[in-house]
Amino acid sequence: MKLSRAASRYAKAILSLAIDENNAVVVNEDMKSILVTVSKNKELRDYLSSPLVKPEQKRAGLHQVFKDANEVTMKTFDLLVANKRTDILLDVATSFIVLFEEMNKREIATVTTAVEITADLEKKVLAKAQELAGKEVALEKVIDPSILGGFILRVGDREINASVQNKIGELKRTFASN
Repeated sequence: MKLSRAASRYAKAILSLAIDENNAVVVNEDMKSILVTVSKNKELRDYLSSPLVKPEQKRAGLHQVFKDANEVTMKTFDLLVANKRTDILLDVATSFIVLFEEMNKREIATVTTAVEITADLEKKVLAKAQELAGKEVALEKVIDPSILGGFILRVGDREINASVQNKIGELKRTFASN
């Protein structure tokens, strides 16, 4: 996943401020909330990136949607609105989470499944992810019905794709080459 340099710079500054104010853990939870909310809501993404929406409306909208967020997070919204960069909020949140996990010597592993996984299976996936990473791993679960079944596990730059969709694609390529 390629994130903008600007998003990375904002994330570093936000993390530094959060650490100075002893709020890094709370701000990280806010960033996770932002990541989930913005990534699942196309209307919100369109609202944030629209040049037709006035900056003050964007600011008010962000403060309303994330009204329980920490003061550092609210300042982040204000800064992005003032600099006309609300379109990179999702990238800023992602960069912040990655930096926070790196700071805590953890890596983020993402498991994508077609349906919710059980607690027992989650433990097995987490163990495999920690084996691949060689260090503590935070597991992020994503549900994507388009993979039909199986799972996709991403740890850093490594990926295990055991999805039904991938197997069907392999079969199609095999038949096409024969």
